[in-house]
Amino acid sequence: MELPKFILGDNTDHPDSIFVIHTEYPRFIINLENDDVEWFEEFTKDDEKELSAEAEGLIQQANEFYDREVSRYEDD
Repeated sequence: MELPKFILGDNTDHPDSIFVIHTEYPRFIINLENDDVEWFEEFTKDDEKELSAEAEGLIQQANEFYDREVSRYEDD
């Protein structure tokens, strides 16, 4: 199965949270309510240096994905 790069998620136990799941390496979930990020990967110290440069761009993409998806609902 081919997954999309980003997926929206919600959970009734967290009614104010909006989650965006990034399905490609490095995989993570971001809670857009408070910008908390949970990584699914284990990183070495060297990985963390590279990741910090890449993470900002990925989080920006996750926010843009959410904005795009919401605008599509509003257009309907």
